[in-house]
Amino acid sequence: QVQLVESGGGLVQPGGSLRLSCAASGFTFDYYAIGWFRQAPGKEREGVSCISSGDGSTYYADSVKGRFTISRDNAKNTVYLQMNSLKPEDTAVYYCAASDKCAVVPTLDYWGQGTQVTVSS
Repeated sequence: QVQLVESGGGLVQPGGSLRLSCAASGFTFDYYAIGWFRQAPGKEREGVSCISSGDGSTYYADSVKGRFTISRDNAKNTVYLQMNSLKPEDTAVYYCAASDKCAVVPTLDYWGQGTQVTVSS
């Protein structure tokens, strides 16, 4: 069974940090790019970050560049998103998804269930 399971979300104060995890199973993890997306109430889904399958190249939305870091551990079939200097506007449900490659408009094969991140004082 193909699965992507996000974890690590929660409530944090502005300026705080969280680390999200995306654990994959049921497919050849090493062959897939993994992206993080988020959706807040009243807004459309937006891409946050992506890490490629080959050389591990990373990509970030301008809104999170310098604050978030994506990484992958192929031995553990897991992708991480380290989120620092969090702002209230980062509040959203965060999803991970697998694709053949990182792209602005990706073809997404698998999605996780999402994890809630709330940044509030």
